[in-house]
Amino acid sequence: MKHLFYKVACLCTTATLLGSCSQSNNLTYQTGPFLLSINDKGNVTELTDANTGTNYLASQETSPLLAIRVNNQFEAPSKLEWDETKENLTLTFPQNDVQVKLKAVKHPKYISFEVAEVTNNNNVDLVTWGPYANAISKQVGECVGVVRGDDFALGIQALNPKTIGGYPTNEDDTDPSFDIFATTSLVDVADSMQVLYRGQTAMHQPWGSVIQAYCRNRFEDRVIPMWNHDKFVAPAYNDGGVIGSKIALFGCVPDSVLNYIADIEQGEGLPHPMIDGEWSKTSPSAAQAYIIYDFDEKTLDDAISFTKKTGLKYLYHGGPFKTWGKFELNPDQFPNGYASLKNCVDRANKEGIKLGLHTLSNFTTTNDPYVTPVPDKRLAKVGSGLIVENIDASAKEIPISSPDFFNEMRNNTLHGVMVGDELIRYEKVSDKAPWTLLNCQRGAWGTKAAAHTKGDTISKLLDHGYAVFLTDTELTKEQGRNLADLFNETGIMQISFDGLEGAWSTGLGQYGLSLMIKEWYDNLEEPYKNCINDASMTTHYNWHTFTRMNWGEPWYAGFRESQLNYRLMNQDFYRRNLIPNMLGWFKYGPQTGIEDVEWLLARSAAFDAGYTLVTNKAAVEQNGLSEQNITAIREWEKARLSGAFPKELKMEMEHLANEYHLEPISETSWDLYPYDVQRFKHTNVVRQPGEPVQSKWEYNNTNSRQPIQFLLKADENIKEPVLSINNYSTVPLGTYLKKDETAKYTGRDKVIIYDQNWKELRSVPVEASAMMVDNGNVSLVFTCKFDSEDNTKQASAEFKTVGDKMTLSALR
Repeated sequence: MKHLFYKVACLCTTATLLGSCSQSNNLTYQTGPFLLSINDKGNVTELTDANTGTNYLASQETSPLLAIRVNNQFEAPSKLEWDETKENLTLTFPQNDVQVKLKAVKHPKYISFEVAEVTNNNNVDLVTWGPYANAISKQVGECVGVVRGDDFALGIQALNPKTIGGYPTNEDDTDPSFDIFATTSLVDVADSMQVLYRGQTAMHQPWGSVIQAYCRNRFEDRVIPMWNHDKFVAPAYNDGGVIGSKIALFGCVPDSVLNYIADIEQGEGLPHPMIDGEWSKTSPSAAQAYIIYDFDEKTLDDAISFTKKTGLKYLYHGGPFKTWGKFELNPDQFPNGYASLKNCVDRANKEGIKLGLHTLSNFTTTNDPYVTPVPDKRLAKVGSGLIVENIDASAKEIPISSPDFFNEMRNNTLHGVMVGDELIRYEKVSDKAPWTLLNCQRGAWGTKAAAHTKGDTISKLLDHGYAVFLTDTELTKEQGRNLADLFNETGIMQISFDGLEGAWSTGLGQYGLSLMIKEWYDNLEEPYKNCINDASMTTHYNWHTFTRMNWGEPWYAGFRESQLNYRLMNQDFYRRNLIPNMLGWFKYGPQTGIEDVEWLLARSAAFDAGYTLVTNKAAVEQNGLSEQNITAIREWEKARLSGAFPKELKMEMEHLANEYHLEPISETSWDLYPYDVQRFKHTNVVRQPGEPVQSKWEYNNTNSRQPIQFLLKADENIKEPVLSINNYSTVPLGTYLKKDETAKYTGRDKVIIYDQNWKELRSVPVEASAMMVDNGNVSLVFTCKFDSEDNTKQASAEFKTVGDKMTLSALR
């Protein structure tokens, strides 16, 4: 991305570019260890750690305090003037005859700057704060707007939603990091990138990084490319434009960043939600795991019982709504609407469980009252044209003034248009003039077909692939208030704003996302401002409101594999952006074994990250190991939230191949056992006449002498499975193993055979002495007979030994 440095370089003197301008005419602020200097041309000359004297400004680049853009051309200031108080600043931009007056306030931990006045304001497209080039690059928090090195950190905070963290790379103001809608799968995104970036409030550069923000004048409609539409009307929005745009700048030691941001939030009236009496960004409870287990008034007790057994405290409904928009609850589950949900909340609260639910932000279903029977005029529009001939209520072809806005099919799921109070679906637009909507379905989605007159406005509605409509700015804000009303009336305490990117439909980009969340948060009654909330996307401003993010879905592969790379890259994103870690959703089904559960729990402990278990009553009851799995979940989460896992151990546990088992000793102490796990495959391949179908495996035992444990599972029926160990002991594993059955040995006197749902079927006696292996290489030979000659069929084997236990104790 080409930044302002390159665009305005011609306006700056050689001395400025080299950072060698005189310091005598500088405006200087110091807050604690942070010293900010700006020269009389309006360029930042120092971003200094006052304790060490190190200036972190990238002096080879120009960093204007504020720049303007007029007619798509950037201009840096040529002069900065200030009064004796250093609070009233004036920047001059002679090329466009513009002056910008700023209000500067020095606080104990930060300096705030606000645009107070702009001459010829209507000519200004936008203003940029910075970019502020610096030499720090160790941790670049693209969302939070903080860069951290070994010894010092620099940060920028946008102090209102219209001040967008980042740079106006895209005219639609959406996140330029990656196009989520141009990608078929987030797995593909993750697998194709070493780092998954979201936002650019801070951004890596060859010399280090930049921190930056901007604000746009939105006095007039703009036609821009947006959301796979070549032409989209971004409507005018009266928010005062660039006047009132405000930022805070700060610097401190890296470990103090969160303390500084907390002061900014409280000093500037930004959201500052708490959990259990502690700020949500530092509370261990912010990253607690939770259960998704759909319930209604009749089944709530089962869901609460399961949640309590796991030791978790949040129970979440995955799909309670009949419609999105007005957010009407499903009458089959909640026959009395919000009163039914409130009844569930009250019952759960008595059991120490808090309820939450899932929504899709401003996605508006076609059965919602905002759509039918009379559509709301605030449904988002791609753009509008005119009907050029009178048409009656039965016309199947509608002549229009232009194909613009109607002939873009890349993001056109519903093919919907609005004329007056009627919604119409059309198949396509004619290939040439006279431009006509063809094969129209009149009175679509329960609206009423009507006659329309030449000159009437016809608007292409913006939709999404989930077969929903979207909303303009005012309706987006209203839907935010609708969700606040839901909280206030029912008392729920958790929500996910899935589909939040839908608020791009406002034409405001990331600003639109921030406005919806702000409207929701501002209208919550006080207790509910401390709820747990997350979303499908974040923005720089919304960082203050969101408790955390919880990205990663279980639908695409096995328990451990689904979106694994994506989940792991998210941990890096959370860490560099000072967000509590979460691992995403995991599906707990009848076939989920303890090995998979403890693999997840070890990752949770390693990253100090919560997770979601998606399950239901049938899955829990059908799983033969549910009690064991539930106990593991309870003990691991208790240990994690109590701070029992030391930092050095957690670093080891981050390695995916490392697996563990946790045993409780008391309420506040546990023994942790590491496993040395190695996996093998046995394939039904005949090599030559007389040669047995066998596999030879080498297991390297890094632990002491002990019985070797194993799991054995076959793709199809097998007979006479036999395991030989070190050419010494031969261990028959029974006469047969059916497809999807598992033979499991845990070091005692029998092998247990389980069905696919981990219900015990039978056992095979073994001598523990025959299973003993020494430290070092272990030779294993496995043989069996397959029912068929299909050489694609396999048996999979997992062997493990146990290492020395580590005793852990709660620290909080």
